[in-house]
Amino acid sequence: MISKDSAGLRIRFYIISTLLVVFWLLPLVIAGFTAMKTMDEFMSNPYMWAPPERWTLENFSTVWTRVGMWRYMLNTVFISSMSVAGTLFVSSLSAFALSFYTFRMNKPILFLFVAGMLLPFQMLMIPVFRFSDAVGLLNTYQGIILFHVAFQIGFCTFFLCNFMKTVPFSLFEAAKIDGANDLYIYGKIMMPLSLPALAALGVLEFTWIWNDLLWSLILLQSDRLKPITLGLANMQGQYITQYNLMAAGSILAASVPLIVFLMFQRYFIEGLTVGAEKG
Repeated sequence: MISKDSAGLRIRFYIISTLLVVFWLLPLVIAGFTAMKTMDEFMSNPYMWAPPERWTLENFSTVWTRVGMWRYMLNTVFISSMSVAGTLFVSSLSAFALSFYTFRMNKPILFLFVAGMLLPFQMLMIPVFRFSDAVGLLNTYQGIILFHVAFQIGFCTFFLCNFMKTVPFSLFEAAKIDGANDLYIYGKIMMPLSLPALAALGVLEFTWIWNDLLWSLILLQSDRLKPITLGLANMQGQYITQYNLMAAGSILAASVPLIVFLMFQRYFIEGLTVGAEKG
């Protein structure tokens, strides 16, 4: 039987949680209302949180076709997916080596990956720009993808290394006795076992790279290569900004990471909670 104090505590918890969720979703609701208003209605009504008097989806079609949001979105999907694939591949190899190989520089190399996570990106803007220009990577897909992989590999290696160390070493010893080489152990044993961690990491990395503005602004200059964040930034006019179109574009931009999260949420939760009951 639940006591009165416990019941009152639960009620307060649910009330506060509900208020926090409503407060967190309020900007999204306002953006949805703004995206479905005409510019005349938006300018004439001082209450932006008010629902539209006449609901319209014309802003979404205008952003998609006239503004060219479809091109920006395709660019972002390509850049994000290639960057995530490259980051997970390289970081899984480095984490596998740091977890199961014993060599002299094992811990210093891991500390080097961790130290790279602490370096502010803003300090590297000018060196990265000059290096990209010197080697011909400026204003190319290859350049932005390589730099995303380079700057995300530290966190991913640290994350996967901590996960792989929880896998019993006896599995690899048994495979070695049976004659399996290191690549077979990596591909057939470690990767299937690391699927929850890889999925959780992939969702995080996809979201971070999808929302990137800094490196895209530095490394991409051609409009045909720009991702969706630069496309939204270009919609801000010098004298007037069509906020209804920007709201529609922002909702379209946020829809893809949301779909990715919903597709992989089971693996995402498993990857974040794995090892929580061990110890």
